[in-house]
Amino acid sequence: MKNSALLFLFLFTASLMLAQNKTAQKPRVLISTDIGGTDPDDNQSMAHLLMYSDRVTIAGLVSSPSYGEGSTQEIFRMIDLYEKDLPKLAKHSKDFAQPEYLRQRVKQGQKGTAPYKGYRTATEGSNWIIKCAGQKKEPLWVLVWGGLEDVAQALHDAPEIASKLKVYWIGGPNKKWSANAYAYIVANFPDLWFIEVNASYYGFFSDNTAIDTIRPTDYYNKHIKGAGHLGADFKNYYGGEIKMGDTPSLLYVLNGNPENPTTESWGGSFAPITHSPRKIYTAPTTVKDSIPFCGIMEFNLKGPEQTMEPGTVCFKMVVPYGKSQQVWPGYYMGNGQYQLRYIPKKAETLNYYFTSDIDALNGLKGSIVVTNKWPGDQLKTSYPLGKTWFTDKPEAQFYDGKLQGGKTIGKWRTAVMEDWAQRWAWLKE
Repeated sequence: MKNSALLFLFLFTASLMLAQNKTAQKPRVLISTDIGGTDPDDNQSMAHLLMYSDRVTIAGLVSSPSYGEGSTQEIFRMIDLYEKDLPKLAKHSKDFAQPEYLRQRVKQGQKGTAPYKGYRTATEGSNWIIKCAGQKKEPLWVLVWGGLEDVAQALHDAPEIASKLKVYWIGGPNKKWSANAYAYIVANFPDLWFIEVNASYYGFFSDNTAIDTIRPTDYYNKHIKGAGHLGADFKNYYGGEIKMGDTPSLLYVLNGNPENPTTESWGGSFAPITHSPRKIYTAPTTVKDSIPFCGIMEFNLKGPEQTMEPGTVCFKMVVPYGKSQQVWPGYYMGNGQYQLRYIPKKAETLNYYFTSDIDALNGLKGSIVVTNKWPGDQLKTSYPLGKTWFTDKPEAQFYDGKLQGGKTIGKWRTAVMEDWAQRWAWLKE
C-alpha cells in the first residue's frame, strides 16, 4: 500500500511538471543523428520524436554519422512510416508535424570524423544549423544523438550563432568518435550553453532503477505490438527491447524547466562544470597514469621531420577490444611533431599500441587506468569552461550502479513510458 501511494505521488508530480511545460512556447529543436549507422537505438528515438512532434517545432533533422553508414535515407524512411500513422495520431492533436514539412528539413551532414583541427568543410547539415540559428529570436535547441562534427563546423563557419544555440549532447561513446570536434568546441567556445551527458542517459535503459515499474524487455509486447506502422518497425531494433539512449535529449525539452539544467526534468538534472579534463602525454603511458572516463588523452610525440603536409594522417593508435580492435588516426603537425587525441568512454585499464610506416612510432605500446568519476581534478592542461556548461551530477546518491548521474533520468522512466503508452494506444484504435 505504501509503495502504491509513493508511485501515485511520483506520477502525479510528473504529470504536473508535464502540464507546466505544455503551457510554454513549443521549443525549436534540431536533431543531429547518426541514425542508420551501427547503433539502431537512434531509430527508436526517432519514432519517439515523431510521435511527439506536436509538442516541439522541429527545425531540422541532420544526418551526422561521425561513425558508421548513417544517411538521410534512413530519416526519410522513418518519416514515411510516420506519414502512414499520422491520420490516427492527428485525431488527438492538430499540431503534429506534416510529413512534407519534415522532409524539407532533412539535411545531410558530415560523414566521418573531423581531422585534428576539429572541422573540415561546410555541409548541408552545418549550413542548416547556421540558417536555423539565425531565423528566430528564441534559441535553437540542438539535440545531438551522434557526433559533434556538424555543430563544430557550424560554429567555425559562423561563430556569431553561439549565443543562439542550446546544445544537449549524448556524449559517452559518441565523444570517443568526436574527440577532435569536441576539443575544437571546448577550446574555442567555452561559454557555449551546453549540456554534456556522458553517463546519465544510460539510466533510461538501465535495469538498476528500483522505483521503475516498467522494464525495457516487456514494454514492446504490452504497448507497441500491433500499434501501426511505427510499431511494426520498432521490432527491428533490439527485438523491440527499449534502449532509446538518445531520447533523454528530447525528454529534457518536453518536461520541466529546460532553461535551468540543475532542476528536475524527464531528461535529467545536471551540475555546472568548470573544466573539461585533458592530459597531454609526450610518450606512451603506463598503469601509473590515469584519466577520468571521457577525458581527453592528447599525445604530442616527437619524431623525425617529414616533407608531408601538416595535418596528414601518418600513424594510428590501435585499441584491442576482445576479438576486434578500434583504430584512431594520428597526424603529422610539422617540425617533427606527431599528435593524436583519444577519449575513453568507460572505466577500465586501457591497452593500446601505435602502428606507422615511421620507425620511431611503429610498435610503441602503452596502458592507462581510466577512472569512473567525471570530470575529476582540474589540471593546468584542462580546458576551462564558462558558467553555462553542465554535465552528469557527480554526487554518489545520483549514481545508478556505476552510472554517474543515472538516477536523475532513470527515476522518471515509468512516467515517460506510461505517457508514451497512451500514444501507442492511439495507433491501435
